Amino acid sequence: MDSEQRKPLLNRKDKRNLTLLLCIILTFTVMNGTMFNVAIPDIAEEFNLLPSQVSWVMTGYILVFAIGSLMYGKLADLFPIKRLLTIGIILFASGATLGLFSPNYSVLLTARILQAMGGATIPALAFIIPARFMPEDRARVFGIVSATVAFASGLGPITGGLVGGAFNWRYLFILSILSLIAIPFLRKWLPNEERKKGTVDVLGALLIAGSITGLLVFVTTFNFIGLIGGFIAFCLFIWRVKTFHSPFIEPAMLKNKYYTATIATSFLGTSAMFGMIFVVPIMARTIYDLDTVQIGLLLFPGAMAAGLIGQYGGKLVQQKGSYPVLRLAFVMVIIGSMLISTFIGFPPYLMALCILVQYMAFPLIQSSTANLLTELVPANRTGVGIGMFNLMNFLSGAISSAVFGALLDLEHIRFQINPFASNGEFAIYSNLFIGLTLISAIALIMFTLVFRHRLVDNKAKANF
Repeated sequence: MDSEQRKPLLNRKDKRNLTLLLCIILTFTVMNGTMFNVAIPDIAEEFNLLPSQVSWVMTGYILVFAIGSLMYGKLADLFPIKRLLTIGIILFASGATLGLFSPNYSVLLTARILQAMGGATIPALAFIIPARFMPEDRARVFGIVSATVAFASGLGPITGGLVGGAFNWRYLFILSILSLIAIPFLRKWLPNEERKKGTVDVLGALLIAGSITGLLVFVTTFNFIGLIGGFIAFCLFIWRVKTFHSPFIEPAMLKNKYYTATIATSFLGTSAMFGMIFVVPIMARTIYDLDTVQIGLLLFPGAMAAGLIGQYGGKLVQQKGSYPVLRLAFVMVIIGSMLISTFIGFPPYLMALCILVQYMAFPLIQSSTANLLTELVPANRTGVGIGMFNLMNFLSGAISSAVFGALLDLEHIRFQINPFASNGEFAIYSNLFIGLTLISAIALIMFTLVFRHRLVDNKAKANF
């Protein structure tokens, strides 16, 4: 058996240690993406910035992070994961150190981009490591990783509000610097791998990066130059895929209807989740007049519940399979969105319970989708296959935030779509959550229709 076919596996103790360590550094990374949201006003005040300027503290980070999640996925098919993670964490901590002492906005923006360049390795590889080194436990570990992402996304705003309020927004970078502690343990517990044969299509990578950049610039700033530039880059990328012998993304993968349907439904489901996380803080401030910490506490029960159910959800995927769990998750998003739409204006504790229902679906969508992708994608393309999954997740966050942000400007709307909602004064928020309900319903229908034959085949095999 050659080196490319050998799969270095982990013993039980190393699996447990590595999973725990991945969750810790993943928590730092995800929180780093959300806890700076609450610091934006303070940063703008310190450096005397306009809203359009300071927004790039988040936009630039998301942009590089999204592209990096795909790039590192592709690189993981060729280079040892241990090496990629080491480089990524060093870049992540270096950017944080630069941000901690940044004397001006330009240095701060450079620090955030450097952080994103390194931080993108962690969520990208956190889903690849179980698929490669823990195949028999991958569904369970996917559940734990997804639960960590959901929990950290809710913990980020609270941490940002507490640290930024008690000290200074610069101290938020210290949490990222602490990730350096993980390097020696990762190098000890991750198996050694050899450099695999193959080359990186650099031009193809640059073209796909350009198309994603153009799209994100358009959805975050509504600048049509970005949209045109992204479209041109995407057309050139398609040309590259058709003409180059080893393109960055294999066309056969994109022609697989099950793979593309899984990515598309995950995109829609995650859009609904990020849409909820984006709209709720604005709604809580407008309707309930909650401060930053109180808004974090409104989301916190859902984040805690997601963290708990994610671990159980991974075991459920392992026992029942990805298909029923993913469909259950979409049903939960539909119910949660409908409940929020109906009970807007009711006391915050009731709203927290409605949010909890939808929040619990997040790790189930992530873990079942990641597990399903490992079944659909050949082992030698797992990296880029899951890289596309991560990329679409980050794109869904950026796009849903931009779209719902624009819709929230229509505050004068009083027409209410939901017949069960009692307060027409909050119609715009109620209608937005009806929109999230429809998005989730479309994802559920699409997934069921595409996979119906595959589900029948699986049931026949099970009966046989």
